[in-house]
Amino acid sequence: MNTVFGKIIAGELPSEKVFENDRVIAIKDIAPVAPVHILIMPKKEIPDLQSLSQEDLSIIGEIVAVAQELAKKYGVTNGYRLLTNNGKGAGQTVSHLHFHLIGGRPLHHLA
Repeated sequence: MNTVFGKIIAGELPSEKVFENDRVIAIKDIAPVAPVHILIMPKKEIPDLQSLSQEDLSIIGEIVAVAQELAKKYGVTNGYRLLTNNGKGAGQTVSHLHFHLIGGRPLHHLA
C-alpha cells in the first residue's frame, strides 16, 4: 500500500487507533477541525467512493456502524458529521477511501 493510510494500516507509520477489526480501522485525525475528528477507512485499498465495486459496497454499512459506535463512545450522538471527499476536485488529499467523523462543537451549515 503506497498511501499514508496504507502505511498506517500496514503498521509502518504510527497512529492513534480508536477502532480496528479485520476490515475497518479508525484513527484520530492529526489535524482535527473539531474536538472529535476521527478517520474511518476500509483496510482494503480502495482509492475513492467512485471506485467501490459491487462486492465492496457492504464495507460502507460497516463503516457507518463503526461511526455510530464511535459517536457513542465520544459523546457526539446528538450532532456529528460523517463525510467523505471523492477525488481531488472535492478536496480528497489521500487516495484511500476514508470518512471523517466530526463532532464535539456546533457545526455550521455548508453552502
